[in-house]
Amino acid sequence: MKTIKNGDDMKLKNLFSPITIKSMTTANRAVMPAMGTGYGNPDSTVSERLRAYLARRASGGTGMIITEVCAVDPRGKGFPNEIGAWKDDFIPSLSGIPESLHEHGTKAVLQLHHAGRETFESSAGAIPEAPSPIPSVIMNQPCEEMSLARINQVVDAFGDAALRAKKAGFDAVEVHSAHGYLLNQFLSPFSNRRTDLYGGSDDNRSRFVLDIIETVRAKVGIDFPIIIRISCDELIRGGYDIEFMKRLAPKLVSAGVDAIHASVGVYSTPGNLSIASMDTDPGFNLFRARAIREAADVPVIGVGRVGLEMAEKAIAGGDADLIAFGRQHLTDPDFINKAAQDRFEDIRCCVSCNQGCIERLSYEMKPATCTFNPECGREYIEVKEISSPKKVWVIGAGPAGLSAGLAASRKGHVVEIFERQDMPGGQVLSASRPPHKEGFMDWVNWAVRELKVNNVEIKAGQEITQGMLLSGKPDEVILATGSFPVSPEIPGIDNDLVKDARDVLTDKVELKGPVVILGAGYVGMETADFLLASGIETAVLEMLPYPPVGKHTAHGYWLHKRIKNAGGHLIFGAKVECINNDAVVYTLNDEKKAEPAAMVVTAMGARSENTLQEYLKAAGIPYRTVGDAISPRRLLEAIHEGHRAGQEIL
Repeated sequence: MKTIKNGDDMKLKNLFSPITIKSMTTANRAVMPAMGTGYGNPDSTVSERLRAYLARRASGGTGMIITEVCAVDPRGKGFPNEIGAWKDDFIPSLSGIPESLHEHGTKAVLQLHHAGRETFESSAGAIPEAPSPIPSVIMNQPCEEMSLARINQVVDAFGDAALRAKKAGFDAVEVHSAHGYLLNQFLSPFSNRRTDLYGGSDDNRSRFVLDIIETVRAKVGIDFPIIIRISCDELIRGGYDIEFMKRLAPKLVSAGVDAIHASVGVYSTPGNLSIASMDTDPGFNLFRARAIREAADVPVIGVGRVGLEMAEKAIAGGDADLIAFGRQHLTDPDFINKAAQDRFEDIRCCVSCNQGCIERLSYEMKPATCTFNPECGREYIEVKEISSPKKVWVIGAGPAGLSAGLAASRKGHVVEIFERQDMPGGQVLSASRPPHKEGFMDWVNWAVRELKVNNVEIKAGQEITQGMLLSGKPDEVILATGSFPVSPEIPGIDNDLVKDARDVLTDKVELKGPVVILGAGYVGMETADFLLASGIETAVLEMLPYPPVGKHTAHGYWLHKRIKNAGGHLIFGAKVECINNDAVVYTLNDEKKAEPAAMVVTAMGARSENTLQEYLKAAGIPYRTVGDAISPRRLLEAIHEGHRAGQEIL
């Protein structure tokens, strides 16, 4: 039973105050914005998985949930299983969302969407349509210019879809006019080169969006709330800026908008600020929300890496009226209730790594989840009860081991965790040291606290031997022993000036410059970022002719930018010949070169540490291997595999 404090003694009293938008009054000012999941059914109806995922977020106390994109027309789908509202047949399916959210006192908002040119023909069922036949920078797909007749059809489609949302029981609709989708495309001179009534001037480029708002208002009536999501500034060459949006905002209100959701950027904006990574300062977009709020006399939703205390200050100071917490809802669906109960230390914090959510959905074409919350997207799966508690040993207190210990102990097993290092964390200890990655240790600290609550002891500085396994007699073992760094046989690799990246990042070696890093994967690039931030001259040599860390991800983009701005050298296509006492000799384009070095750092891969498997087999002890002990991969795989192993012990 949750206990929520009220009154002036409440730490976040502004955030936890109600607000009324037309006929809708929310219990607090916290909003879960639309985020793509890929959980919809293939026929674009709402799946049980999507409903359960949204209901779980509502149970955590947030005042308003805006669904992920919902297509108003099949040609506007951005991905194959995007949910739809283009015909009345969808109403029964859609109604399951508000029914589930209302059980928890949360308001339900349906986001109305048309992808325009930001899609594929395979998703839209036809060649993508747009204001002008200019391919998307990101999708690079041919697209068709919309005729006036087609424009009128889509305008009506938004109005009809809004009415269906009202009939399905939603409390409001949000018209998606941000992030480079169709409405944004019409607004922008970057994508709209028309010369008719819908292009050429600011007024003409605004006509499509204003027509849609007026049509939606006519369909849903005067009291039904209409929210619009905008990109305040596209932040691209040739796009519109904040001054244009400040002029447009009052016109949106006159057309029928009751609240404005003030986002930023499009998908081709450098650094993908629409879904800002950990490299971006918290609250970086609030000044734009304030500008829109001052230009338009309606409530404004602020968004952009805003924490709880920052949200409170933003509302109190007039930057925004509500705050959207996006990915934080994925990481910890209970964070609003925890904050209301002053349980701030219990909150599992999002670090904006983007691995499990947007990058998984966009680049891996898999349903979204969360790196730090393996239950995200699995709320619809029934967890099996255990028959009786077992004695479970977890060997390794890195992310896989900590996650496994949490899952097994929560099921009721008696868990002990063993770690040969003197503290838990595994590779997170080094991975959290580069700039902007400090938050990764927050998860380790959170996991250790949760384990303590579950009476799980972490025995640090203790390496498990065959004898201990035989004498301890655990019923089951989860092997989470991680991996160790490896280096190729390069002449001079045993030189005293050669150090491993993990040791450099954890202060086990004295930093000396200039430094040459061997390997430009994430470990090498982030170590270079770390060294350059410390004022150490750094060069990175990579055998591949191209960067292993691409600029298409937000973190990759900012890594490249920071390294370049700090004077770091990235040398691709370099074959290392040998390491001397003061330089690394390499061949580039058949030319032998030397890079001066007072220290050489290896970041050239890792190999699984799983030798205990043979002992466990010989002893006949059931075991499960997880994380890097299977194969060196990302944090996401480690945490999720550990969790799954702990849950599967019955």
